[in-house]
Amino acid sequence: MRIFTGSAPAPRLNTDFPIRRKLLLSTMMLAMAALVGRAVYLQILDKDFLQDKGDMQHVGVVSVSAYRGQIKDRNGEPLAISTPVQSIWVNPRQLKDSEQDKLTPMARILGFPEKELRALLKKEKDANKRFVYLRRQINPDIAEKVKDLEITGVYFEREFKRYYPAGAVSGHLLGFTNIDDIGQEGIEHGYEHILRGQPGKKRVIKDGKGQIIKDVENIEEAVPGRDLILTIDERLQYLAYRELQNAVIQNKAHSASLVVLDAKNGDVLASVSQPAFNPNNRKELSSNRYRNRAIVDSFEPGSTVKPFVIAAALDGGYIRPNTMIETHGVYHLGRNVVKDVHNYGTMDLTHVLQKSSNIAVTQIAMTMPPEYFWGIYNKLGFGTSAGVGFPGEASGSLLDYQGWHEFDQAILSFGYGVSTSILQLARAYTALADDGIIHSVTLLKRDEDPDAQRVFKPETARKVREMLEHVISKEGTAYQARVEGYRVAGKTGTVKKATAGGYSDDKYLSVFVGMAPASNPRFIIAIVVDEPTSGQYYGGLVAAPAFSRVMAGALRVYGVEPDGMENMHLLLSKR
Repeated sequence: MRIFTGSAPAPRLNTDFPIRRKLLLSTMMLAMAALVGRAVYLQILDKDFLQDKGDMQHVGVVSVSAYRGQIKDRNGEPLAISTPVQSIWVNPRQLKDSEQDKLTPMARILGFPEKELRALLKKEKDANKRFVYLRRQINPDIAEKVKDLEITGVYFEREFKRYYPAGAVSGHLLGFTNIDDIGQEGIEHGYEHILRGQPGKKRVIKDGKGQIIKDVENIEEAVPGRDLILTIDERLQYLAYRELQNAVIQNKAHSASLVVLDAKNGDVLASVSQPAFNPNNRKELSSNRYRNRAIVDSFEPGSTVKPFVIAAALDGGYIRPNTMIETHGVYHLGRNVVKDVHNYGTMDLTHVLQKSSNIAVTQIAMTMPPEYFWGIYNKLGFGTSAGVGFPGEASGSLLDYQGWHEFDQAILSFGYGVSTSILQLARAYTALADDGIIHSVTLLKRDEDPDAQRVFKPETARKVREMLEHVISKEGTAYQARVEGYRVAGKTGTVKKATAGGYSDDKYLSVFVGMAPASNPRFIIAIVVDEPTSGQYYGGLVAAPAFSRVMAGALRVYGVEPDGMENMHLLLSKR
């Protein structure tokens, strides 16, 4: 055993181990600090980096577009459909320098000037944008060519684009959607709540470039919009469009509108306006062209209301069918004067309508109490919207009788001081066409009219219809409204346009409303031509010929039996 004595040297401490340990601990702490610093940098200072990478490399949730409901005519023919398209967008922050050469073919495929595309991407990247549309609603085949380039940061979105097979023919009626498939005008806007679907959601897996490579599951199914079945008959719509366009061209008119109604139930079978626009061409979408004049524009109807004055007076017992009216070319009512074009002398009721005498109809109107007279106009729908659910639909105007002066009732009898749309005017004529029953009008197909109501006695309506047949005779104001093989009843209107402080002396509205077959009317057609400038402006010369052609076509399409026996042999010889 070794024994250390005081004389032996003292043992030495090993100081190397503590130093190495300190160095090791210091190194570990520095490494941990670096990791923490990097994490802080990524989480706080480079948050965009994490978001971009996260979008590209994780399971995500994307929206699924909903199919918009179709719009169809009464026979199931498509009027508005949605077709699948692709939209292309880019996240400028994800574009790689190594893929810059791919921008050249992409620009060519998308029809972009390359310099413009590169400038756009640089501008949006500098602005820290992560979402920029390159092209909306393009053909899927074009999108596929871009997809084949495999450019990081370029994405594809499935959407639907609205298409209108009839183009301009139904443009005013249907309206259009915007690029996000939301209704902006017409039926598309008015019935947006029915047509619009509910977008869905699905969980997907994206690849390193951010492209969807696999659907994982549906979180929420997209709910398609509901289809709309209209009362419109596409065949009559085409016919009405063509003839109204011809009327505007031939008469060098500013505009025009025309409505075809089913006389028995108020269904709107056709509704057209000029000038027209094609909803498939967004470059044409200017407010002065896409306004549906047939429904949203109102005007003073002029002499087309005279049949209602006579019907009201007959129904109320204020005149009789054999009543004779004295006219002398001029009629004084207080300090006001009513005039006729000619001095017609003594007239029966048929000739009052045939010659369209303002003096005679004024005298008839003044036999009725204001409240009763106003009540008939009110029941006929004047001053009240037709209620077809169309955006901006006109109500027209009808002053309450309590505010009338004596002359107000007089001018109302020949269609001034009251305003209406051509649709409202056509609706009023259902009260004559369906033996005294007025029908509500509709653009949506229905089984029956729940709002039909009686305005006139059946015999009164039939009697006035007989009188209106004489308007279509050679001695009447609308000989050009005749339809071979059929009895036609109708009334012309030639209206001076209102101007600031009075009425124009050279601007007119040419109006005609008629029905056929007069013995049992099937259709009512109302047409107004605004500011014809070719030399003629009377309703019987400007509007009546277009009525005749549309009515003849409608009767032929529906196979309605002729009731005009005097022309039957001519009709049969042509078959």
